[in-house]
Amino acid sequence: MITIALTKGRILKDTLPLLSAAGIEPEEDIASSRKLVFATNQADVRLLVLRGVDVLTYIRHGTADMGVVGKDMLMEDGASQLYELFDLGIARCRLMTAYKKERAQLVKQSKLASQSRIKVATKYVNIAQRYYAEQGVQADIIKLYGGMELAPIMGLADEIVDIVDTGKTLLANGLEPANFIADISSRLVANKASMKVKHAELKHLTDAIAAAVSQQSA
Repeated sequence: MITIALTKGRILKDTLPLLSAAGIEPEEDIASSRKLVFATNQADVRLLVLRGVDVLTYIRHGTADMGVVGKDMLMEDGASQLYELFDLGIARCRLMTAYKKERAQLVKQSKLASQSRIKVATKYVNIAQRYYAEQGVQADIIKLYGGMELAPIMGLADEIVDIVDTGKTLLANGLEPANFIADISSRLVANKASMKVKHAELKHLTDAIAAAVSQQSA
């Protein structure tokens, strides 16, 4: 049995057409089901539907053989015990800093140069620590799991680090994107042990998915 772990939400929506083009179809509608494990039209392939960080955990422990996860998750939690096979080119967005418009004006006018430390709210603690260290900025990182835009509004943080797609949510909350950190898209990853033990089966699947990605981008 080959187990493929998929990330909920937008990534799942964009992944399913790729799997379909690769010949893998869930036997029931994932969107309308509360189940987390789905059989497919291929008797030896099943799908798991999980949060992104849990996709990595299942693959690391070998419970899932391969999966689809955002590059942001790989940057945050590392890729140990995994092979990052290739970029699927879906769910594209940017990882950026953002802050209130009033702060943006002060930054542009160089009136914040004397500020010794800043407070940053994010769920990407490791990425934020690395980024601000590289910039030579002393930052106190506050971990949040959602509602990042609220942190600067309520004075919890000076800045946030978050995923930015259209930027409309930031603007609606009086914030604006500031500094670019990384381009993000979804990647196909696999457990290292699975790639050895089930090499032929996984190569067949990855080749089919790669062909679907190439066809989509053509």
